[in-house]
Amino acid sequence: MHLTDWLVLGGTLLFIVGYGTWRTRQRGTSENFLRGEKNHPWWVICISIMATQASAITFLSTPGQAYEDGLRFVQFYFGLPLAMVILSVAVIPIYYKLKVYTAYEFLENRFNLSTRTLTAVLFLVQRGLAAGITIYAPAIILSTILGWNLHLTNLIIGILVIIYVTSGGTEAVSQTQKQQMAVMMGGMLLVLVIVIGKLPDELSVGEALSVAGLAGKINAVDFTFDLSNRYNFWSGILGGTFLFLSYFGTDQSQVQRYLSGRSLTQGRLGLLFNGMLKVPMQFFILFVGIMVFVFFQFNKPPVNFNQANLDRLENSAYQPQLEQLQAAHTAVFEQKQELLRSVSEEGTASEAQTRQLRTELNALDTRNQEIREDVQALILAQNPEAVAKDTDYVFITFILEHLPVGLVGLLLAVILCAAMSSISSELNALATTSVVDIYRRSIVKDKTDRHYLNSSRWFTILWGLLALSFATFASLVENLIEAVNIVGSIFYGVILGIFVVAFFLKFVKGRAVFVAAIISEIIVITIFILSRQGIVEIAYLWLNAIGCLLVMLIATLLQVLLPKKPADSYAT
Repeated sequence: MHLTDWLVLGGTLLFIVGYGTWRTRQRGTSENFLRGEKNHPWWVICISIMATQASAITFLSTPGQAYEDGLRFVQFYFGLPLAMVILSVAVIPIYYKLKVYTAYEFLENRFNLSTRTLTAVLFLVQRGLAAGITIYAPAIILSTILGWNLHLTNLIIGILVIIYVTSGGTEAVSQTQKQQMAVMMGGMLLVLVIVIGKLPDELSVGEALSVAGLAGKINAVDFTFDLSNRYNFWSGILGGTFLFLSYFGTDQSQVQRYLSGRSLTQGRLGLLFNGMLKVPMQFFILFVGIMVFVFFQFNKPPVNFNQANLDRLENSAYQPQLEQLQAAHTAVFEQKQELLRSVSEEGTASEAQTRQLRTELNALDTRNQEIREDVQALILAQNPEAVAKDTDYVFITFILEHLPVGLVGLLLAVILCAAMSSISSELNALATTSVVDIYRRSIVKDKTDRHYLNSSRWFTILWGLLALSFATFASLVENLIEAVNIVGSIFYGVILGIFVVAFFLKFVKGRAVFVAAIISEIIVITIFILSRQGIVEIAYLWLNAIGCLLVMLIATLLQVLLPKKPADSYAT
């Protein structure tokens, strides 16, 4: 990278860390550290909620997802607006009325301490693993592309976040996320402008979309009902709604964001506007990926976007096979150029011409995909532990090779800011849940507020170090954004089921839901393992609905079948 890029990158990160530390210094009480000042307007809450969810994985992986699979991934978010309405009506008022620190405090009032503790532990396991992936995702890609040391990159990202979250707690997270979100969205808008400007002069934006459409990338909505299909309208509306109900309604990293509002109305507005803006935001990021795809239709892409893999092949016994595949890749690219020129030269084509053009392009794309898969096979033959799939490297390759000096540093700052915004919320939520739901409630009950303030800081550091250790031993799962959502789906459904029973099945008591949650989690994990082995075909999004419904069904049955105990806790 150029010196200017290093200055832009370093200056942006140091400003955000310094600002967050300075604005939130002297958090004098544990309540201020864990809950913040509770004076945020709705727009700050909305930004904080969106920044928490928009990790580095969003900006690294989503454009690559669009490059490979088109706009289908936007369907993942179709259930989000519905979930925000349900939560605003049914859940947030209860949290504000009870004045809770965490979502799990409510469960002790409704059921018992065991259920509260179990749910908190499920959250800690899930969010701790996700925090490791959140750190690992940008670190593995940046270290591979830029030649940085992976462990050092992990360490830098983790320590920067630990510094300001340990200093200011919840308020530090909210304050820094405003600047981080501005950098993230501003940077992505600049990329869109630049990539459109780099398209051939004779190609308009409409014609660029026609090229993407011919390649099957403008496929935003699929109404086919298929349980094995990860992204269609039904998995988004049904499975997605369950996922987002759990994530925004029971995940402390999000609950903590809207509990910092100055009133119930402000918290509700923040959540509702998140529901309104998140789908367009994801569509925008996917659209950037589509434009990058079109750019690479006129500018020859590498046969594998992970250059480190190609470098290793070139210095191995597989070099002759690689050269043959690269030559075939070039030949397919040149044939495709002849076809694509007709899109702009012929103007409006007849329906028959369009079908013929699509057929020929699809044949070339199929051949190109076969070549890329052959290269991936060579990569794995040379190094069985390598990550051959290169989707997550598409966007970073475009940034480094095709953006002007200065903007490269800014876009790397976008990626790291996104990582920091998400990780900071996660560490803050992990520390809050550890202190409030476990440490102060069940381990050390009668200490001074200063003791719990210091404990909150130490738990922040502890979870930061644990997340770094998870990141060190993490491995990619097909696509980074899917990896985080898969981890969440394994646990979120069961957690949501516990809360649904608490809110709506008033006759179910503590023992029944506690046992039901354990049984349901075992079943969900079993289904996930069987699906990974190809024994059953169920897309991971459906695990959210399955886990929730299992808890509801099993808890209801157990409540009827279990002998009644007077001590069984129940509260309306």
